[in-house]
Amino acid sequence: MPLETAYLAAVVLAALVFAYTNGFHDAPNSLATAVSTRALGPRAAVIMAACMNVIGAFLGEGVARTISRDIIVQPQGTGGLTVLMAALVGAVVWNIATWYMGMPSSSSHALIGGMLGAALASATSVRWSGVATDFALPMVLSPLIGGFLGYAVMLAILWTFRSASVRRTNRKFKIAQSVSAAAMALGHGLQDAQKTMGVVVLALIAVGAHSAHSGGGYDVPLWVVCAAAAAMALGTLTGGWRIMRTLGRRVIELDPPKGFAAESTVAVVSYATSFIWQVPISNTHMITSAIVGVGATRRLSAVRWGVAGNIVAVWLATLPGAALIAAAAFYLLDLALPG
Repeated sequence: MPLETAYLAAVVLAALVFAYTNGFHDAPNSLATAVSTRALGPRAAVIMAACMNVIGAFLGEGVARTISRDIIVQPQGTGGLTVLMAALVGAVVWNIATWYMGMPSSSSHALIGGMLGAALASATSVRWSGVATDFALPMVLSPLIGGFLGYAVMLAILWTFRSASVRRTNRKFKIAQSVSAAAMALGHGLQDAQKTMGVVVLALIAVGAHSAHSGGGYDVPLWVVCAAAAAMALGTLTGGWRIMRTLGRRVIELDPPKGFAAESTVAVVSYATSFIWQVPISNTHMITSAIVGVGATRRLSAVRWGVAGNIVAVWLATLPGAALIAAAAFYLLDLALPG
């Protein structure tokens, strides 16, 4: 029992490390556009994003329940903890590797890939129907929706302000962008903190430290919410300037109206998927596709398609890459901790 408790603590700590890497890896999503257009200074943007991430973490549990219920069959005992530890190792290693390269990738994809890789390596059953409807479908559709909505919102802005002074319009949208950036950061906390919560709940259930309520679902303990929020906020405060440079300057040249259109698009989709459908999406995919959609309103050549193509390549590699790392981690952990 003491060994099981120590192992549980290690898995919870690994989940918080994932939340921390999620914070510094995905923080540029809600900062890059506002900083690159000078709507916010870097320090103010980082503090704002960290605060909004914390608030967002307390606004819902639906995505956490989806992660804990619909991806893999609930693992049990120390063997189940090994599966979860391996999944987290896969996600964390992938996050750090792509951060080092300065490439935006999806922490959500990395986590789900890690869970699938560890589950398959351990012969734990995968809920493929849940993976298809609650993960694959939203992950495929959300970037397409983000690109389309970003394009549509930017067209509406261009038409509405077609006769206005460019300087005056930019000044107004710098103020508006402060609100849209905060809304997007709130959506990031709402979506991504819950993914960490879902894994911690799985670990608690594996050792009998938590159970389903009478309705058959899982509640998230308050301490889990607080810990996930704090870890993500700490990660956000450390920043992610490598990725911010890629999103904020390399894909297209942003101005305040474009930044506002992209951020507003991501915020709306994040809220809808969290509160209505309660499915995980990638904020990284969303903001990148929204930026591309916004840039395409001017001319297709305004988008630096070479950079966008490299980003897409990393996206496609994320799930299998994290899965392979997690599978290797499971075999090593299984050898070191039999049973």
